[in-house]
Amino acid sequence: MDHPENSSEYAGLQVNSGVEQQAIVNPYLQRSRFRRRELTVNEMVEGILKGNVTILSQAVTLIESVNPQHQAKAQEVINKCLPYSGNSIRVGISGVPGAGKSTSIDEFGMHILKEKGGKLAVLAIDPSSERTKGSILGDKTRMEKLAMHPDSFIRPSPSAGSLGGVARKTRETIILCEAAGYDKIFVETVGVGQSETACHSMVDFFLLIQVAGTGDELQGIKRGIMEISDGIVINKCDGDNVDRCHMAATNFRNALHFFPKPESGWTPQVLCYSGFYGLGIKEIWDMIYNYLAFVRQNGYFDYRRNEQAKYWMYESINEHLRLNFYNNPLIEQQLADAERTVLAGQKTSFVAAQDLLDLYYEQITNRDR
Repeated sequence: MDHPENSSEYAGLQVNSGVEQQAIVNPYLQRSRFRRRELTVNEMVEGILKGNVTILSQAVTLIESVNPQHQAKAQEVINKCLPYSGNSIRVGISGVPGAGKSTSIDEFGMHILKEKGGKLAVLAIDPSSERTKGSILGDKTRMEKLAMHPDSFIRPSPSAGSLGGVARKTRETIILCEAAGYDKIFVETVGVGQSETACHSMVDFFLLIQVAGTGDELQGIKRGIMEISDGIVINKCDGDNVDRCHMAATNFRNALHFFPKPESGWTPQVLCYSGFYGLGIKEIWDMIYNYLAFVRQNGYFDYRRNEQAKYWMYESINEHLRLNFYNNPLIEQQLADAERTVLAGQKTSFVAAQDLLDLYYEQITNRDR
């Protein structure tokens, strides 16, 4: 490359061409050496039953994949692991953003592993961006103690726009974790929303974390989330915030009296604790185990597990129908035209949707003839 600085006008000044940029990747690297061999279904199931964390993680990734081939393989793995599942305590944990869910899970998990032993799996759901569809998946960094514990398994998953902030395949992941020997399962949701039923429908005990001293205490008393909560705990009960926490606890207890009694017959308790200082953790676990003993005695535990299995059967049907509709080649062709007619004001959204559904049903009917 010619440089004007090298002309005779600039005597005494010379610019060299520079050093050629080297390739970032080693040209002698043999990628085939590092290619991981794909495990068969039987190998994957065998590894899960032995508690192999690496194979368990691969199986969860397989479940979360939208590839039809991966889905078929994942279902085989789930079916073979199903007989070994169902022997865990499933606890759902929700709360407003900033309530200290991840810090609390760290303390809850360390306490129960120390007191009861066994193995703990934490399925942390991370919110996905509406714009980029990506997730940070950084919950593991806030669970420093559990992340280092040999008997814990932390799996952050993107919410991917799923209902209630619970990942679409969390239910199947619970089955794999139980088959791998994890007898305690935590499901952490994104935060309190209008559809926390998704989390409630896969756990035995639903714990709601609240905070006090943030302004209007009644904002935390929302009928939908309160009715499905089996226990309410108020975090950050330390220092100057103790009196505010106990006042908030009184407000929550008073509010619970106005709600109908839960189907389980259990009256939800309200407790205060400090996740940061690890205060009041034992009392929370005593509440959870008292609840489990209560519902096992009156038969509600088995009833709830059966209702959950039925619920997820219908959810799977709905999910399959939705994917089948949007992946239909004819619908994919007509979808853009339908959008244009709606944006142009030629059709309402409801009429355009009904036309697409009629087209879909007509194609299915003609195919079956």
